[in-house]
Amino acid sequence: MFDSLKKKLKNIRTKFTSNIEEAAGAEIAPPAAPEPVPEPVKEEEPMKGREEPTFFNRMKVLVRDREILLQEKDIEEPLFELEMILLESDVALPVTDEIIARMRGDLVGRHRKIGSSVDDLVASTLRSALCGVLGDGLDLLDYIRESERPVKILFTGVNGTGKTTTVAKVGHYLQKNGFTVVIGAGDTFRAGAIEQIRTHANRLGIKVIQHQAGADPSAVLFDAVQYARAHNIDVVLADTAGRFHNRANLMNQLEKIRRVMKPDLVVYVDEAVAGNDAVIRADEFNRAVGTDAVVLTKADMDRKGGAAISIAHTVGKPILFLGTGQGYDDILPFEPCVVVDELLGGDA
Repeated sequence: MFDSLKKKLKNIRTKFTSNIEEAAGAEIAPPAAPEPVPEPVKEEEPMKGREEPTFFNRMKVLVRDREILLQEKDIEEPLFELEMILLESDVALPVTDEIIARMRGDLVGRHRKIGSSVDDLVASTLRSALCGVLGDGLDLLDYIRESERPVKILFTGVNGTGKTTTVAKVGHYLQKNGFTVVIGAGDTFRAGAIEQIRTHANRLGIKVIQHQAGADPSAVLFDAVQYARAHNIDVVLADTAGRFHNRANLMNQLEKIRRVMKPDLVVYVDEAVAGNDAVIRADEFNRAVGTDAVVLTKADMDRKGGAAISIAHTVGKPILFLGTGQGYDDILPFEPCVVVDELLGGDA
């Protein structure tokens, strides 16, 4: 997952480290054992008219007591290369700008503790910048525990992105964590959609509420909520037909579903491999009908990682899960800084 981006981030860390060490004039060694401090010697009065030394004004990097002070020009080249890496990896331009600004703000013009190595400084700064744009995430299990039952989750998105399979995966995930689940077969439009979700549910032992093909999806999902209340079910997962935000009739239908079902969470589903297109669609969908969280499918096939980095910051909503395969267990709760640590090789 995100293999291409991992490799490029590793290379750019090396570039940052090399530039900083070059600016410092030498590779910075680990701190030596402290030496005895001699008694202070009273300095002679400077000769009248003698100019103060200008060394500290001219130097590019100040290394003192394991601290480092950088100027913009010391990291200008690797910052530009990082910007190109992010854009080539389908990270949205505003998100790229934010990451670069965070890196620049954390490194330039500030005294920074070096720690054990310059690479540690670079890695921690890059980690902070990436975690900052990814936000805090959303723990679905905690959300359900703290909410009134049944918790109603509506899944939306464009056609063919794995939404129905995601509903089944989330149902399985919730069952494994001790919650009872019912699925509402709200995709009454697509041929075979009801049979598809019913097949998944039968394999998982989850009850499905369904009507015939072509029925009003609002009525189906209303019945699913009523069933959950009558049987003390913890969570209602509502599947819906795929649609694009510019299809007025389908978006009006979705608005009706929201009014009738009153979902606690609206989850937008798209493919990680769609890159910037997924980010744009998620933003447009959020503007049209609202979104509370995002699931990105096919993350295991995504070498770039741009959508995963961009979408939460652009839409202003957390990523809930990453789909990582075809099995029901192939769904990964999205923990932003854990994903960043994976991108940076686990040693940030």
